[in-house]
Amino acid sequence: MSAGPEDLRLLRDGVRAAFADLSPPAEVRRLMETERGWSPEVWRRLCGELGLAGLAVPESHGGAGFTEVELGAVFEEAGSGLLAAPLLATAGLAIPLLLAAGDTAAAGRYLPELCAGTLVATVAVTDQAGRSAAERPIATASTDGDGWRLTGSAGFVLDGAHADLVLVPAMAGGDLALFAVRRDAPGLAAVPLVTLDQTRKQAHLDFDAVPADRLATADAWAALARALDVARAMLACEQAGGAERCLRLTVDHVTSRVQFGRPIGSFQAVKQKVADMLIRVESAKSAAGAAARAAVAPAEVGEDLPVAAAVAKAYCSEAFVAVAGETIQLHGGIGFTWEHDAHLYFKRAWTGAELLGAPAEHLETVAGQLARTL
Repeated sequence: MSAGPEDLRLLRDGVRAAFADLSPPAEVRRLMETERGWSPEVWRRLCGELGLAGLAVPESHGGAGFTEVELGAVFEEAGSGLLAAPLLATAGLAIPLLLAAGDTAAAGRYLPELCAGTLVATVAVTDQAGRSAAERPIATASTDGDGWRLTGSAGFVLDGAHADLVLVPAMAGGDLALFAVRRDAPGLAAVPLVTLDQTRKQAHLDFDAVPADRLATADAWAALARALDVARAMLACEQAGGAERCLRLTVDHVTSRVQFGRPIGSFQAVKQKVADMLIRVESAKSAAGAAARAAVAPAEVGEDLPVAAAVAKAYCSEAFVAVAGETIQLHGGIGFTWEHDAHLYFKRAWTGAELLGAPAEHLETVAGQLARTL
């Protein structure tokens, strides 16, 4: 089910108002000083009242039955407001992987709680060096007769220290398989990481013969690839939203800051910089929107999703970094202070650029795809 233009606008307005009320800048700053980085109560409320986590989940599994287009709109607003919540880990990564896996029993077991916000999930998608699990699985699985056990290490796991459920791609019997691990499973150790972006927590996970449930999926490689592409599309939407917010902050500043008797926004050099920012923001929104649309109908346009997601992630990463940097510069001295929010967006931009693959990696993906079509 897809929302029409008016419904999509109403969704954006409602989500924006909720984020402003439940996760304002002052609350984001308070939470980023905590180990968890978000409020479980607020997350349950956002999921219960707005259906954030289950927006693109079928109604049969407790979701709202919408698509990645609507979910992408939510991510845009989340990026604009620097939402303090496990949105990317749960709705951007874990839920797409569960849906792509096609395990009906696992979906029925986990998705209703994830949609309700009573269960928070993440995916271990990189090793300690930041290499993707789609190329180098971070764990191995073995069976001892009583079930499966995982051994290995994962790095930079989003909300890894406090997620209730961790989905892990691991090698089992010479092929990739997907496993679900509960946070309280014996042998699982989580170490919070100190990262540049304090508004998005990450952790290092060690698996020492950890009991795990194997998901039933016909092609774990394809399911993981699909989930990562959806996550990249959603992250691109978030980056576009963050860049747009930076642009708004800058326009507000340069039109109100007076120097030599006139707003600094009237100076030609400032006009040119703001115009460049606008071009980057609008292009980022177009690229992110295209990736979200490509994720909606895999039967018809699924072959376009890997390229669309790669293009969006590469462009939106670079655009957000550039726009956030200009935001600091054009705010002058105040832009460099801890009290101003510009540095929070700048740090989110830089860390987001490295999540789920750096821009250069995605440009290689696009180049390879073009080479195969020539």
